[in-house]
Amino acid sequence: MSDHPLQVAVIGAGPAGIYAADTLIKTGRDVKIDLFDRLPAPYGLVRYGVAPDHPRIRGIITALYNVLKRGDIRFLGNVDVGEHISLEELHRFYDAIIIATGANADRPLGIPGEDLPGSFGGADFVSWYDGHPDYPRTWDLSASDIAIIGVGNVALDISRILAKDPDALAVTEIPPNVEEGLRASKARNVHIFGRRGPAQVKFTPLELRELGEAPGLDVQVYPEDFQYDDASEKRIEDDRITRQVVEELTEFAFNDPEDMDEPRRIHIHLLSAPVEIYGDGKVEGIRIERTRLTGDGRVEGTGEIEDYPVQAVYRAIGYASAPIEGAPWDPIHRVIPNVGGRAVADGQQVEGLYVTGWVKRGPVGLIGSTKSDAKETITNLGEDVDAGKVHATGAGNGGEGVLELLRARGVRWTTWDGWERLEDYEKQLGAQRGRERTKVVDRETMTAISRGEEHDGKVF
Repeated sequence: MSDHPLQVAVIGAGPAGIYAADTLIKTGRDVKIDLFDRLPAPYGLVRYGVAPDHPRIRGIITALYNVLKRGDIRFLGNVDVGEHISLEELHRFYDAIIIATGANADRPLGIPGEDLPGSFGGADFVSWYDGHPDYPRTWDLSASDIAIIGVGNVALDISRILAKDPDALAVTEIPPNVEEGLRASKARNVHIFGRRGPAQVKFTPLELRELGEAPGLDVQVYPEDFQYDDASEKRIEDDRITRQVVEELTEFAFNDPEDMDEPRRIHIHLLSAPVEIYGDGKVEGIRIERTRLTGDGRVEGTGEIEDYPVQAVYRAIGYASAPIEGAPWDPIHRVIPNVGGRAVADGQQVEGLYVTGWVKRGPVGLIGSTKSDAKETITNLGEDVDAGKVHATGAGNGGEGVLELLRARGVRWTTWDGWERLEDYEKQLGAQRGRERTKVVDRETMTAISRGEEHDGKVF
């Protein structure tokens, strides 16, 4: 039995990292955990990847808050692993490292014209309207007709934020610069395109229902897009969620366009595959090929082409993870190669390196999947400790060694106490506007508030 606690660094303070840290604490092992994040605030995509008009997200944040407020997991924000400190250096201070950096980049569409001005990554837009500190404070919202590629909940979020009455968003924690931008938006018609049929979309029933209830917009679905093959029929029969989604879409299809009188409209087009974004120096339209189901839930092109004049295209076909220097990487699947959360390189386990969440398995699944990931990874980490493959060495000096290095490099890290200070400040800003919270979006301001420093003539 070692005289030292097991010292573990977790990289990424979103749900994956927090659940992994919490799961490790609950094993009852003698362990000290430092939770790193490159942002000054915790919670990852829960704070910066979910639309501000989703009240249910508060429940997830409350659960994560309850884990971190216990004080047995140390939060070190505003530390970029790879820039401020290398993975190799972390190995000197910790007995094991768990990478939980998630996925926040856009997957490419792979069609001509994707790089034209006016073609945007959906994840970039989400980061903008959620007040991510590393994104610009303005967004081009001059387009009146917009195409969104993808039939998942992110596509619905983007379309709803673009088309919803800004007054309905004013009661949320939406940053003031975002509210100002959306009030000036010219969006009138938002077209969502999906290449498969209604039984294959990735929407959830609740998201669709919320779309239909959003003030200031109508939803139009086209009856000719309702085609089903054998695989579709079986999916509808066997899967309750699919059945509910199809029912919601069917209700929209019965809406009479002549009765639609809201200022903005969302059009959902299925069996429609994008083949080109076109325009002379900027987006002027999107070219769509009609598809048909082939019997197994997949589709093939029909050769029937239709052009939609639009001035902006948003790609919402999924997120992708980014590599960390010093860690193995699978560039095809955009994950860290692993077996059960144990990182591997050239078929061999990397000693002391583990992975969990989307960077482990790809950007699919919800919170329940993230918890399962954490359990599997921590179980295998525990087995390696018991087998003597991971040793509690005490080399990190209780985690203080890493702070000495960061201090010497002038890194202004933030802490859990600092986060609570920032959160109180955001709630005070919100109270001034009659809402629960207003996000601070500038990184320097966030850091200064968290650390109690002076910034722009104010002492926080």
